Amino acid sequence: MSYCPEHLKYTKDHEWVEKTGDRRVRVGITDFAQKQLGDIVFVDVPSVNRAVDAGEPLGIVESVKSVSELYAPVSGRVTAKNPELDSDPELVNTDSYGDGWIAEIEIAGTGALDGLLDAAQYQEYLAAE
Repeated sequence: MSYCPEHLKYTKDHEWVEKTGDRRVRVGITDFAQKQLGDIVFVDVPSVNRAVDAGEPLGIVESVKSVSELYAPVSGRVTAKNPELDSDPELVNTDSYGDGWIAEIEIAGTGALDGLLDAAQYQEYLAAE
């Protein structure tokens, strides 16, 4: 079973969301996702200030095995992208819930996190896949 920190929220597309402020979240891919992808060689992150809608493509994660889309888990505006991933994309493999974060988003409205899974629900989802 993959590791899932309790304080995070999750999507069925294997992204995690961490609330970092009243209307701000940090986003990355889960431990499960990085293991499925294998060695990550490139991460394309959205431009800062770009508006995103929940469920729409947010960027791509390229590994030695494949290229996968990263989806926005919430609607809002990209406020930051992880600059370390330009030179060290394998941070997503080595620290997917920490230094391997991908983007930060300012949430557009209230209740944006309500539809996301908690750690236990995400674990159940993984077990059923």
